Amino acid sequence: MAVGEIAAAVGTVPLAGGLVFCSHRYEREALAAALAERLPDVLLFGCTSAGEVGSLGYDNDSIVFVGFPRSVFDLSLVSFSDLDRFDPEEARKSVRQFAAKARGKAQDDLGENLSHVAIFLVDGLSHREELLTMTAQEALGDVDLIGGSSGDGLAFRETGVFFDGKFRRDAAVIGLLSSSRPIEVFSTNYYEPGAQRMVITEADAETRTVFEINAAPAAEEYLRLIGDPGAELDLTYFATHPLMVRTGGAYHVRSIQSVNPDGSLTFYCAIDRGVVLTIGEAKNRMAEMRGMFDKVRRKLGEVDHVIAFDCVLNRIDSDSRQLGREIAELYDKARVVGFNTYGEQFRSAHVNQTFTGLAVGR
Repeated sequence: MAVGEIAAAVGTVPLAGGLVFCSHRYEREALAAALAERLPDVLLFGCTSAGEVGSLGYDNDSIVFVGFPRSVFDLSLVSFSDLDRFDPEEARKSVRQFAAKARGKAQDDLGENLSHVAIFLVDGLSHREELLTMTAQEALGDVDLIGGSSGDGLAFRETGVFFDGKFRRDAAVIGLLSSSRPIEVFSTNYYEPGAQRMVITEADAETRTVFEINAAPAAEEYLRLIGDPGAELDLTYFATHPLMVRTGGAYHVRSIQSVNPDGSLTFYCAIDRGVVLTIGEAKNRMAEMRGMFDKVRRKLGEVDHVIAFDCVLNRIDSDSRQLGREIAELYDKARVVGFNTYGEQFRSAHVNQTFTGLAVGR
């Protein structure tokens, strides 16, 4: 039924391609088959989500579809499988060749003076986001990369990246989107660094697990520094007490995914011994969001849509602060569609607990 509604909405509009973000609860083979049947000539890519984002704000058990009309868009895809054996040098060559060919095709189809952006989707359980993001952005040159890590609700068992008519694990896809319309990319978080500092003293970078902070058990020291030693650690607590690291002259969130039975902490992002962290303090989220959308409108003029890669921890934090209705109203007004991620990609960085967006002008 959901794919039928999508096909009906598309109607007879010729599409250069489309994005599909879906709940992990959908039966993937059946969904892929329905998309192939109802949208047989449309180049599609997408992923499973940790929640969907649209005019209702945060949603569950739904599908988000973004269609790109052929009259003003061009789309080409390149994909990667078996990420455990990812070869950066081969990937750089592949992406360079792909980008040159895709831009040439777009120019032939749409003419000169085009905007270009690379939409990147990757298995959110692969632990390969940093390497792939840096490699791809280097190869893309002046084309900005933006995207998100696929999710499966909060199960953390198996996510799916969709391309070539199938949902795949341990995979990634880049969609180079070109348009005669203006495009603006942006990324923001709603936290600022606090006064407390800590050092990772024992960690396993491969599994993103921290065993010791300040030479003490990680979870115990995290709670001590917050000043809340008896608190129960869960995703809501991690969402409202994020850790931040200073890189490239700015502070970025390094989100905790889970606490383990031995008191260690597993992160969504790369982490290693010697990293200095601080505890993030919340800013006025609604004011920050309104300012962010105002800034985008000043750059682009009227905005057609914002494609959002919105961290699942933002969603959890919004629930804990009872901001759902305000966020829904703002997302509806700003014409936001997208999905909740296990991490976001912005240019050459894999980041956490951000709202990362791609705004398309009218």
